[in-house]
Amino acid sequence: MKDLSKKILFSFALVLLFALAACGGDSDSEQETGGENTDAESTSEENESDSSGEEKTIEFMHLWPEGSSKQHHDIVNEIIADFEAENENVSVEVEILSNEQYKEKLKVLSTSNELPDVGMTWAAGFLEPYVSGNMFASLDDLLEGPLNDMFVPGTAEAYALDGTTYGLPLELNITPLYYNKRIFEENGVEVPETFEEFKEVSQTLVDNGVTPIALGNKDRWTGSMWYMYLADRIGGAQLLNDAILGEASFEDPALIEAAEEVKNLVDMGAFLNGFNGLGNDEAKGYFLNEQAAMYLMGSWDLPEFTTSEENSQEFKDSIDYMKFPIVEGGEGDRDSFVGGPGVGMFVAENSEVKDEAKEFVSFFVQKWGEQSVEKAGVIPATKVDTESVDLPQMYVDVLNDLNEASNITLYADVQLSAAAAETHLDMIQALFGDAVTPEEFAQNHEEAISSGE
Repeated sequence: MKDLSKKILFSFALVLLFALAACGGDSDSEQETGGENTDAESTSEENESDSSGEEKTIEFMHLWPEGSSKQHHDIVNEIIADFEAENENVSVEVEILSNEQYKEKLKVLSTSNELPDVGMTWAAGFLEPYVSGNMFASLDDLLEGPLNDMFVPGTAEAYALDGTTYGLPLELNITPLYYNKRIFEENGVEVPETFEEFKEVSQTLVDNGVTPIALGNKDRWTGSMWYMYLADRIGGAQLLNDAILGEASFEDPALIEAAEEVKNLVDMGAFLNGFNGLGNDEAKGYFLNEQAAMYLMGSWDLPEFTTSEENSQEFKDSIDYMKFPIVEGGEGDRDSFVGGPGVGMFVAENSEVKDEAKEFVSFFVQKWGEQSVEKAGVIPATKVDTESVDLPQMYVDVLNDLNEASNITLYADVQLSAAAAETHLDMIQALFGDAVTPEEFAQNHEEAISSGE
């Protein structure tokens, strides 16, 4: 991502000019202010105190308005109240915006280096311009201290650049392979342990007139997960990660073999007819209506198969999931997942209350991990004691798998630069559509990543 910081700063300047041209009005934006200390003059007076019990205020900006994210919103307020109760001289002043408004305001604030003391961020590419601009503080001290060994392996690492961690994840998703137990039983097939067995299961279903896999590859990232799992199982997680980072070649024989196995699945008719022209929601409908036996998707869909009132209990009882099968002779293992963290938290480098801000982030991450699963159906990035939570069994199983995960490989299109990610997604659709050979697929990736754009 050469010169990325210059491009981002230029984009930020354009956003700022646009905001000024629009007169800076916030009347149409979805904003809320929370916390007990919202009076700016009072806060200023408190911060001017020189006594040993100096009052300090942490400015916290997040993206869970009460109207659209009530469960998340309520958890945040409860955590803030608990933190303030334990830290009598510290108050938290909150600003809340919807997701896209949040991202735009963060860009605008960054142009004048006036970020909130604590805010929300995302991993990998999203971090880079803020880190390049020296706007996010290192949080390595929290990982080495109170949060040591609390995160699922591979999650906090997604928020690190050049060996330094600049954000801490709150949420985590992995990608299980869901399957319909009733369809499996009716067709006399069992849950496969190896990829060869998986292909045998798929072929049996095809021969019986049943669609093995619901896939909507019009969105492209859905097909990417199939390729990534095969690349992981054949070449190992390290090779796949290194290739995405440009430190290994996509033309490695193992990664070409992964593309060949995708083609084999397409050729046997394993995927839903017309999959390259279907969106993910359309394809999921086939699985929800029991017209396809399997569906590879993120754990964000767990409520669909456990608690959703829109789906019958009979259907929910018939759904389970499997880990992606191993490839015999391959370098990968069953406990390695494709997935990644969702939103996380940062501390501003120029914060005047940096120590308190870090204490708040540490407190928030721990409390969020304890409360978010039961109260909001969120899989947290921290390890969860499944014996202490009351959840549907599928949630418990996924959480246990996360606690035992050997690796989580962040989605390729999230890790790659914008240009390389677009090439990756285009090549995924072309590979599934038999428009490129596995070798051409690999060559196009290698050229896009090595160009550094």
